[in-house]
Amino acid sequence: MPPIDRSDRTAARTEHALLAELQPVVEHNLHRHLDVAREWFPHEYIPWSAGREFDGPLGGRPWTADEATLPEVARLSLVVNLLTEDNLPGYHFAVAEFGKDGPWGTWVDRWTAEEARHGAALRDYLLVTRAVDPRALERARMAHMSAGYTRPDGYSALHAIAYAAFQELATRISHRNTGQASGDPVCDALLARIAADENLHMVFYRNLVEAAFELAPDTAMGVVRDVVVGFEMPGSTIKDFGRKSAEIALAGIYDLRLHRDHVVLPILRKLRVFERSGLGPAGEAAREELDAFLTRLETKATSFTTRREGIRAARAKRATTAV
Repeated sequence: MPPIDRSDRTAARTEHALLAELQPVVEHNLHRHLDVAREWFPHEYIPWSAGREFDGPLGGRPWTADEATLPEVARLSLVVNLLTEDNLPGYHFAVAEFGKDGPWGTWVDRWTAEEARHGAALRDYLLVTRAVDPRALERARMAHMSAGYTRPDGYSALHAIAYAAFQELATRISHRNTGQASGDPVCDALLARIAADENLHMVFYRNLVEAAFELAPDTAMGVVRDVVVGFEMPGSTIKDFGRKSAEIALAGIYDLRLHRDHVVLPILRKLRVFERSGLGPAGEAAREELDAFLTRLETKATSFTTRREGIRAARAKRATTAV
């Protein structure tokens, strides 16, 4: 890690200016990423021999529901993950506007290129395996992308970076668990490969937040508090997202317990949020708010887990009675 200029730490900094100060760290982590990222090819993960034409200009066979052999919740999660990836143009614009030159601009373009293959691979898999209705999928894509994307709360530069750190880790877990829930080794391998990309992206953004704590600890603490307390997934504008995310949570693919224990806490520990000294009044206040929120989140996660057990038991009983 290159040395960071810690002079004048108490001077007021706009978050946009802070990103400028972080450019050496961006460059270091860009090179680190390029050194460890492994080249891969989406087409190698798609079972092309299973594909055949759909109805339409090519005169193929119409899709029918009995062709969807994956578990319903896995298909639901795959579609939510894909639609989330589809909004990449909006995400690119949201982070590119902080600067298109220098290391940051290079990173944004590289990150965008890597993210683009995720959506391409997921769509190829779903269509080749005829796992979902292709017309419904395309209509959902058009509706979601037509709505656009706006950074949560109009986030500024450091907010966007911190949000990306938590979001990338959340996405990694969602992809990985979706693959395991699919019961299909091909799907599992593809999503494991995508999840590996997401983890590297998380590390990049997390390292920038860590460096920001060294430059402007109060500002960084406030940003982390804002992001953790107000966090929502970028796909939250997908139609019926609440219902879909509830089913995904009930299946254990992504829920409050996973969010707290495997997304929020690991990043906070790496950032040493609760061990840092030298905070001013604003930073201490933000840390106290963050600590209080984590307590509430623990209560909610425990409550959800208990309710889920009841729901699963009720569903199992209904299924047995129906038989």
